[in-house]
Amino acid sequence: MAVHTGSAGVVKIGSDVVAEVTAFTMETTADVIESTQLSDTNKTYEVSRKSGTVTVECAWDESDTSGQIALQEATGVTLLLYPEGADSGDYFYTVPVIVTGNSVSVTMDDLIRLSISCQINGAITRGTV
Repeated sequence: MAVHTGSAGVVKIGSDVVAEVTAFTMETTADVIESTQLSDTNKTYEVSRKSGTVTVECAWDESDTSGQIALQEATGVTLLLYPEGADSGDYFYTVPVIVTGNSVSVTMDDLIRLSISCQINGAITRGTV
């Protein structure tokens, strides 16, 4: 069984790497519709639509115009998420998103942090490098 650490992840917009990424999360869900009949003993469900969100956490870099700065709210982009890195044979996800928000956090004695929130906007595909 292969396991991986969180030290190799990469986020890209096209071929541009988003700078200073410290974490990312992709959360997907599937809606269900109850299909239980009156005479059924147990509830049953049917799968409906899928949706999800992506959050990208960064150490703020105002010079990253093709990455962090490009991910402004109300912008539609396609993110490439590489959980295990971007080496040959590694898996990655192609995720169309709409950026829904940016949060900048400034704390004494720490790096300035940027959190980018996105709504998944369509189908996710998984491939290999």
